[in-house]
Amino acid sequence: MIPELRKKFNASFTEELYNKFINEINTSVRCPADFRIAETPVFLPEGITSELIKAGDSFISQIIKKDFSDYSAKAIPAGLYVPDETGHPEFLQIDFAVCLDGNSNLVPRLIELQGFPSLYGYQYLLDKITRNNFEIPENYSALFNGLDHKSYSVMLKDIIVADHNPENVILMEINPGQQKTRIDFAVTENITGIRTVDLLDIYQTGKKLYYKFNNREIKIERIYNRVIFDELERKKLKLNFKIFDELDVQWAGHPNWFFKISKHSLPFLRNEYNPHCYFLSELEKYPDNLEDYVLKPLYSFAGKGVIVELDRKLLNSIKDRNNYILQEKIQYAPLIETPDEHAKVEIRMMYLWKDNPVLVNNLVRMSKGKMMGVDYNKNKTWVGSSIAYHKV
Repeated sequence: MIPELRKKFNASFTEELYNKFINEINTSVRCPADFRIAETPVFLPEGITSELIKAGDSFISQIIKKDFSDYSAKAIPAGLYVPDETGHPEFLQIDFAVCLDGNSNLVPRLIELQGFPSLYGYQYLLDKITRNNFEIPENYSALFNGLDHKSYSVMLKDIIVADHNPENVILMEINPGQQKTRIDFAVTENITGIRTVDLLDIYQTGKKLYYKFNNREIKIERIYNRVIFDELERKKLKLNFKIFDELDVQWAGHPNWFFKISKHSLPFLRNEYNPHCYFLSELEKYPDNLEDYVLKPLYSFAGKGVIVELDRKLLNSIKDRNNYILQEKIQYAPLIETPDEHAKVEIRMMYLWKDNPVLVNNLVRMSKGKMMGVDYNKNKTWVGSSIAYHKV
């Protein structure tokens, strides 16, 4: 999106250089990347960078109000409420499509929000290795608010570990060794000194939780939660502790915020960056232009369950209508010049929230298909996971 930087990058690109880049990512920590990594970063012009920051600030100003707190309390499904909820999420993601307005200006349009951790460790690693292999101008950064690699890692560790011994803090996930994001777990371990523990390996004595390492029983005092809690219900997992009871443990990323700041928020939040959005259950009549809408399940990741081609018969067949939203389609602009067709961009603005939400990093997904998911980009290149750089 910055023509001179794009032309320079594309002219110097080779498959050999890309393969070296991928190999360094896959061998730098104990787990490789199990997802496609794009051949290029994105270079953001100053105009869209400032608009992305402004858009994020606008949504945050609504999230911190009491009426949002009252509204979002209804988002937690019955039986999935976890006690000792924190006053705010430690982790906040806001996803934007990069589009063009009627005057051909770059503008952000909201895709969704998440009160749940993203790939804070992996994006830190990706930035470092991108700079090792490609020529990124020194006055361009992926980080925000004056952060560098050292201060970013210190801030991330402080949010996750707080004042605990890292041995007593765990990254909790379901079957973590099989997750596509396991490279992020490995980087997070390196940054913070904590261990990744399978949810099924945690057990309870009284109100205290424990795990074992090298045959030692270790108390869990704080949990960096990476479990998507509605999966517990879907997978019918038998746990060795009572996860929905009061426990003597702190949460870094309390599970309730996964539900409270989610697609459930979209019909409530209103500003120039948010497309029209409705709960399916609350619509008395469907929009006449259904072809301009998509149907999304409230609680899903990576585009699962999203239906792009809609008609009234399909919508009428939905049984659990409370769990779906109808969202106006967003027209991603094909902006990134590649060796064949132009690629579209979605950018995640990543916040850490201790006393106040602070924008710290970003994550990019690039696509040439109808949507951002893998299924829509099979056999395509210059698509997948990436990172954006802006001038500082």
